Amino acid sequence: MEIVLIHTGGTIGMVPSPDGLVPERGRVERAVEALMPTGARLTTHLFDPLLDSADVGPDDWNRMLDLIDAHPGASILVTHGTDTMSFTGAALAQALAGRDVRVILCGAMAPLGAGEGARANLTLAVATLIAPGWTGVKCAFAQKIMEAGGLIKHDTRGDDAFRSVPQDPVGPPETRRFDPDRRLAVLALTPGLPASALSGALAALDGAVLRVFGAGTVMHDAEVHAALAGAVSQGKRIRAVSQCEGGGLAPGHYAAGAALWAAGVENGGRETPEAALVKLWLAGGRS
Repeated sequence: MEIVLIHTGGTIGMVPSPDGLVPERGRVERAVEALMPTGARLTTHLFDPLLDSADVGPDDWNRMLDLIDAHPGASILVTHGTDTMSFTGAALAQALAGRDVRVILCGAMAPLGAGEGARANLTLAVATLIAPGWTGVKCAFAQKIMEAGGLIKHDTRGDDAFRSVPQDPVGPPETRRFDPDRRLAVLALTPGLPASALSGALAALDGAVLRVFGAGTVMHDAEVHAALAGAVSQGKRIRAVSQCEGGGLAPGHYAAGAALWAAGVENGGRETPEAALVKLWLAGGRS
């Protein structure tokens, strides 16, 4: 059995310095090596430089996917900072949909050696990677194995920082790589949002995820409606998701949502904002 460690960076492999926590090469690799079962082979790939997850983006997702492709049949452990782990989870889960892969994302809220959380997460990740009977992209965190495609970081301090929102099944994407030149972002409706601010943001983007109210409603503001319809008419994909973590959207349930669908905004259903953004990145046409 081959286990491939892709260490991108993050708190799990950091050490204190006069300026705060900084990455230390070798720290995560040694910890994973100590957990390897008899007869298993560990191959390591380190990002250089190691990244705070705030700096992880589409180029880095492509690099992870290239490394996964380079090790067919291997079990993959990706160590990663927690701040954008939900984006990377969605990116890998969707890009690898339909593939016979075994990938575990793992990180920690405190470094190795500062409490037991980091080592416990790595131990769970390795144990899951060598266990039979599953495929896909998962996350090992706080004694839980979660589906990585619907991850949400809901706590900035507690060890149990993640939960996973059930997502509808996705098929193989139109492309399995991310174009870093595409301009995509997550926007949110807020009470009193000026239509000019929404128009300005959409003008700078190729497409957007729009976090809407509740089960799919928008304020009764003709200029906001026009901004959305105008962007869609220019070929910009706008995909709506709920600002609530659970339940998703229900088009037609409230009249206050009719303007969204009339404008051509797409229904993201139960998708997290991260999953919806990745879907836009990987899909060329309208869904």
